[in-house]
Parts: sequence; C-alpha cells; structure tokens
Amino acid sequence: MTTTFPLTIYFDASCRLCNSEMQNIKVHDTKDQLVLIDCSAPEFDDTEFHELGITRKHMMNRLHARDADGHWLIGVTAFEVIYQTIGIPFLANLWGSRLTRPWAEKFYPWVADHRYILSKIGLPELFGLWGKYAARKAERLSRKCAEGRCLTSKDRI
Repeated sequence: MTTTFPLTIYFDASCRLCNSEMQNIKVHDTKDQLVLIDCSAPEFDDTEFHELGITRKHMMNRLHARDADGHWLIGVTAFEVIYQTIGIPFLANLWGSRLTRPWAEKFYPWVADHRYILSKIGLPELFGLWGKYAARKAERLSRKCAEGRCLTSKDRI
C-alpha cells in the first residue's frame, strides 16, 4: 500500500511519553506531511469513525494514523511509516524490518498499556535522546548524499 499525504496521526497527548514522541516527530517533519490530532482532548469527536469500528478508546490505546485516501495504519505499522516519512530510516527499520517487527509487535502493546507508568520513570527522556541520535544519523547520511558521497545499504553494514 502506498501512503498518501497528509498523514493524520491520532495520539494521546495526555500521556507524556506519547506527546513527547509526537512532538519530536513533528520537529522532523520538514515537508509538513504529518498532522497531529490529540484524541485525549475533551472536544475530540470520534463520531465519523464509528462506522469503521474505530473509537476514541481505540485511538487512546494504540497509535492510529489515517492517510489522505482514508487508509488506516495502526500501532507498529503507523510508527514504521511515520519514521520513514520524516526521513529516519533507522527507526523505521526498527519498527518494520523482518527481524525486529515481531519484537515490536509484542513490545509495543505492552508499552502502550503501561505508558503512564513508563512516563513517570523517565522513558520519554530516553526516547527523546534516541530520536535525536537517529535524526542526527539520518541528517549526516543525507548531507553525505547531497555531497555526492551516498552510502548504499551494503556500505552501512
């Protein structure tokens, strides 16, 4: 499936972990392809999604994203596409590679279910550092490519 933009991301901004991750993602959205929607806000209305079987409760429990054609990406798939969109293939691959995706599929629901506790013990700060590292790495690779020194996947191994 090809993702069409903009990609609207529905997330729980009342969660420090979720909110810090989405704000970090938005900072790297240099092409303005992502729209962030706080589904925890009292004024959020999920009525239009009910016929699709998607409610605010679903959106609060797992990250949901909807592309311009109305296709839904949920959880791990959403993160993979989001990180690819903002040019951080390292993180996109952690969510979506053949080797790591099975782990992500098991790990993400646990993190989502425990996100408030994880927020209290400092996980947002850890993810923030990790995201900054990945962004710097992507920017270095992009700069090298712009200078005519592109690395192939074979070169990075």
